[in-house]
Amino acid sequence: MSAFSRYIGIDYSLKGLRVYCAVGEAAANEVPTFLEDFQRHWPTDAEHTYVDFVRDGAAGNGAARTGNARWRRVTEQRAGSAKSVFHFDVQGSVAKSTHAGIPWLLYLRRRFGARLHFWPFDGWSIPAGMSAVIEVYPSLWKHTFPAHNRTPDQHDAFTVASWLREADRSGQLARSLQKSCKFG
Repeated sequence: MSAFSRYIGIDYSLKGLRVYCAVGEAAANEVPTFLEDFQRHWPTDAEHTYVDFVRDGAAGNGAARTGNARWRRVTEQRAGSAKSVFHFDVQGSVAKSTHAGIPWLLYLRRRFGARLHFWPFDGWSIPAGMSAVIEVYPSLWKHTFPAHNRTPDQHDAFTVASWLREADRSGQLARSLQKSCKFG
């Protein structure tokens, strides 16, 4: 029996935010992207406001939310090849897209409040009946699913939603979340 009924994959790319959703037995489908609210430190939703503008102090207050390029989150450590979200301006960097996307977590928290669990930040166990936001590294599974006509960003988001659905149904998702507790 599945713990969830809906699975959402989000890819924060430099070209845009890609969102895919898988519901029930249906294949994951793209959800039109949206830009409504960004955290005040990284207002990258404003016209002609880019991550570099925030980094340089021309917009927002990104300096109040910086980190060390050597810091790696559990997801980055487990993926092995992932770069730190604070490691800007290098080949394969995810820092800019992450800093453009992270403000959406505040938007989700404000909109859904206590009904939404940010794993593992709100705890390692996801309470029954709650929605959950789980960070994953799509390159671990993207070769499992045919890309068809999707762009790489679309395929990453599709992969996340599809893998979460399949892993939940097989019990692998619950095992993976518990296994992460031991490594985190």
